Amino acid sequence: MYVGVCRLTLVVPGARSLKDKRTVVRKIKDRAAAKHHVRVAEVGGQDTWQRAVLGFAVVSADRAHVESVVDGVIRFVRGLGVANVISEKREVLQFEDDDFEEADWVAGKFE
Repeated sequence: MYVGVCRLTLVVPGARSLKDKRTVVRKIKDRAAAKHHVRVAEVGGQDTWQRAVLGFAVVSADRAHVESVVDGVIRFVRGLGVANVISEKREVLQFEDDDFEEADWVAGKFE
């Protein structure tokens, strides 16, 4: 199992209030989640007018798919043109399947 995470720091140059910024952040979150099937949260900058930090996450059995989705989300956010991406950090984590053996599930050990 692979988990892709990405943190984008954004500047919303047209925001003159928290309400303006939240409108833009909501637009980005809703559209990215709908288009790329990722989970999105504002993870920083909640009290600043023009700065937001968004976290995105995706899970898949295929590393290439995870990397593709993360790349797509970043391109998508940049392409919206409602905020400037000033930094990005991404990581793909791998979790091994050997923690839970299929036989344990079949035997009912986890019911």
